[in-house]
Amino acid sequence: MKDIEVIEDPRIAEVSLDPMRSQILESLVEPASASTVAGRIGAPRQKINYHLKALESAGLVQLVEERRKGNMTERVMQSSAASYLISPLALASMAPKPEKYSDRFSAFWLLALAGRLVTEVGKLIVGAVAARKPLATFAIDAELSFASARDRAAFAQELSAVVDSLVEKYHDAGTPGARRHRLVVALHPELKNTAEPADKDQDHE
Repeated sequence: MKDIEVIEDPRIAEVSLDPMRSQILESLVEPASASTVAGRIGAPRQKINYHLKALESAGLVQLVEERRKGNMTERVMQSSAASYLISPLALASMAPKPEKYSDRFSAFWLLALAGRLVTEVGKLIVGAVAARKPLATFAIDAELSFASARDRAAFAQELSAVVDSLVEKYHDAGTPGARRHRLVVALHPELKNTAEPADKDQDHE
């Protein structure tokens, strides 16, 4: 079973987005039969079997083993991955394109970059698995709070300068065989708990 499966086919994306099927996929991270899944999520076994057929046809669940129970055969299934991510390629014609935006402070540009990141890394993972080679990636995830919008703007400016300096220092397009990499740095407000009071400045400063 894969850790993450990136879904690029719109037909498979449609199959996976059904709420009941999402529950089944989550339940089948550990192998189980239709009757076991039905007990876990509180749904009739016949309904689970119907959705399992669709998921199996889409390649989202796989047969692990078949067990004889009296005069019946029980099929034990497992999800093809521990988690799933739908690539923007599933809606390629509607996916946001980074080249349409150029403002570093545009949330739309950030979203377009994130979509491209999912698409490209998803393809790289598939290629690395097929080639049985490790994939060289690096990521940083940090949380920070700013005392004011002015501090946030100063941080963004300083971060940009540092990144630009590092890119200029290490970028080498002249060496034969040099492998191109893509660097994406993002800063965005953290989602708030609905119980928390609204931010007074709402990021308009």
